[in-house]
Amino acid sequence: MRHTLLAAVSILLASCSSGSNKPAPPSPPEQIAATPVESHESVEAETQVEMVNVNMHLDPELILHIRHLRGKFLSTKKGQPPSFDDKLSYIVAIDSGEVGVSMASMTHVMNTYVFGEPDSPLKNLQLSSEGSQIRQKGTLKKGIGIPFEIVGTISATPDGKIRIHPTQMKLEHLPVKGLLKLFGLDMARLINTRKTRSVSVDDNDLILDPVRMLPPPQMRGRITAVRVQGDEIIQIFGKEARHAATGQPRSNYMAYRGGTLRFGKLTMSNVDMQLIDADPTDPFEFFPDHYKDQLVAGYSKTTASGGLRVYMPDYGKLSKRPAPAD
Repeated sequence: MRHTLLAAVSILLASCSSGSNKPAPPSPPEQIAATPVESHESVEAETQVEMVNVNMHLDPELILHIRHLRGKFLSTKKGQPPSFDDKLSYIVAIDSGEVGVSMASMTHVMNTYVFGEPDSPLKNLQLSSEGSQIRQKGTLKKGIGIPFEIVGTISATPDGKIRIHPTQMKLEHLPVKGLLKLFGLDMARLINTRKTRSVSVDDNDLILDPVRMLPPPQMRGRITAVRVQGDEIIQIFGKEARHAATGQPRSNYMAYRGGTLRFGKLTMSNVDMQLIDADPTDPFEFFPDHYKDQLVAGYSKTTASGGLRVYMPDYGKLSKRPAPAD
């Protein structure tokens, strides 16, 4: 079994070309904005997934900082296992975890995926932190466009979405509450969410649906808490409490166990595989679109039980090929 697996890995490594290290430009929002897809789960075929200290690139400008995550790697295609070569073939179903997204990445999400259509009501959005609140600036597309600014609290809804409740609102530098009362308007009439993806309005609150906001690979789970911390929006999934380790983690990795996975020309059954950061001094920077480049630039080992340990350089360090450990 060990010789067979080694041969398969050798074929995989030989067949993958590193290609260009330059990230490909994002596809148009209408082509890749996430739409919830049905997973085809089987108890016998489930692959458990765990991630620790991973910076996951969903596109060249959108990075999720996964502090820790536990869940399942589920197929979206009946009768076929998930494949690393097709990010539409799987869902990461999160049971518990903590995931951060920077204000710069969230600004990119809002402008590209949420309000990216030509007729979307909000344009030129810019998000920043305001203590424990979030500040949004942009243009309301009414005629020639009206500058607006919203400061609000952020929280989780009972069904696992994100609520932004305005505490301050301005249009053209004028307080909005008085204008709304004067013209008999509310947020739903002011912002036509029928022309947007993943956004709804509840009274004067904006409700964001993270599952529909992000491009694939799709990550879904029930958000139980959300907060602004520094320059990040931190999302907590599930109920499991995790005691943070002091200092840097000894290893940053993504681990897969059970079920069946495909990557390259290799199909692995009863999966026992870890993708491990070759440099644990900073987060593991992983880009699914370029995982083969990282794979070729790294090295792998087979465990005595037939498991696979793949040591990869960070995506941003692909020009620096890591040397195998003794």
